[in-house]
Amino acid sequence: MGMLAYLAIQFSISCQRISQAQRTSMARSSARLALAFSCIGHSTMHVMTALYFTIVIGLQQAWGLDYDTLIRLWTVGALLVGLGAPLAGWLGDRWSESGMMVVFFAVTGIGGIAAGLADNTTALWIGLVVLGLGASIYHPVGMSWLVRTMPNPGRALGILGVFGGVGVASAALIAGGLMALVSWRAAFIAPGLVSLGLAAALFYYRSTGKVVDGDSHLAPMRKESRGDMYRAFIFLTVTMAIAALIFHSMVTSMPELFEQRMTALVGNSILGVGALVTVVFLTGALAQIVGGIMVDRHSIKLIYVVGITMQVPVLVLVAYLFSAPLLIAATVYVVISSFVIPAENLMLARYTPAGRRGLAYGAKFVLSFGIAPLAVQLVGWSSGEPAGFTLLLWILTGLGAVAVIAGIFLPNDRKSARGATTVAVPAE
Repeated sequence: MGMLAYLAIQFSISCQRISQAQRTSMARSSARLALAFSCIGHSTMHVMTALYFTIVIGLQQAWGLDYDTLIRLWTVGALLVGLGAPLAGWLGDRWSESGMMVVFFAVTGIGGIAAGLADNTTALWIGLVVLGLGASIYHPVGMSWLVRTMPNPGRALGILGVFGGVGVASAALIAGGLMALVSWRAAFIAPGLVSLGLAAALFYYRSTGKVVDGDSHLAPMRKESRGDMYRAFIFLTVTMAIAALIFHSMVTSMPELFEQRMTALVGNSILGVGALVTVVFLTGALAQIVGGIMVDRHSIKLIYVVGITMQVPVLVLVAYLFSAPLLIAATVYVVISSFVIPAENLMLARYTPAGRRGLAYGAKFVLSFGIAPLAVQLVGWSSGEPAGFTLLLWILTGLGAVAVIAGIFLPNDRKSARGATTVAVPAE
């Protein structure tokens, strides 16, 4: 009897070990699928929301309407991309992040197809509204899902950023190519069908248990004090708002700045200016991978504060340079600003309760979205002043210095015994 009891105990232990190994393997597989669908989703979101900017050119001829009338049809859809984010994040926190990603792919795809089938401005407006509402789901849900499941969230966020940059850069090419080969309707419908196909694939993986919700045991977790959470909220809001204002101001002004100061490189070619701007931002997108790897290995605050500090002197250089030196300086700025994005996103996750990260990312997206019109007004005002873009860049430099001071007051983060920066799950 004693021998039988011993063998039964050993068999039970072996089954437990096998079960644990299976759970670990399933968690790793689920994390890989989360990374894949989050990255593809990031590209899909940016492609779908930027298609219309190219399609509208062909639509003017097809419908005989002016540009102003047609471009205004995107207004409500564009508003919903930002305003819908907090609700999407809240639903992801309360229900299911992977489930909300299925909804994202499905609703965005339906919106694109509906826009492609439209035969009047009202129908097109409805399609664009649905598309914008679907697209609002991605950022708060996709980033939160990735941070929740990946063992190295910083590197994962860096990879995610590259896919977003590729989506932005390829949207015009996809729309223009489909319009040239088929029609403007195909430029909406084909990407919409791809998005629906991705929704079906993710739904299948969820329904078969290959993608699961919940925090991965592979990612080390630690609680943060309530005082550090409040401190991070105050100062991170300041740094994120300023960083968004500087970035949107640079995005808005860069084409005109290049057109004025790079005649030696591109002459009067608008295509040449656009190509240079594209190269600058694609180069910057790659820096997010490096930034993501760094925050997994070093202090998040250190990476973040050093990054926003380095932007200040670069903005001063951009204010006075011309031609190739200006191109180099602008690229360096975009590289640095992209480099710190994973640190900013991971800092936000670290000091947000685990059940509210989606809501926090949604609030960040609304903050960034709300700052953009102010950046446009700032660029427009400065362009009418005698100093022009030089004045704008000095204003941005001053704001950058304020962001550095705010960054210094962020809580100091520590590293786990493994040497990797942890993702926090603060006490509720």
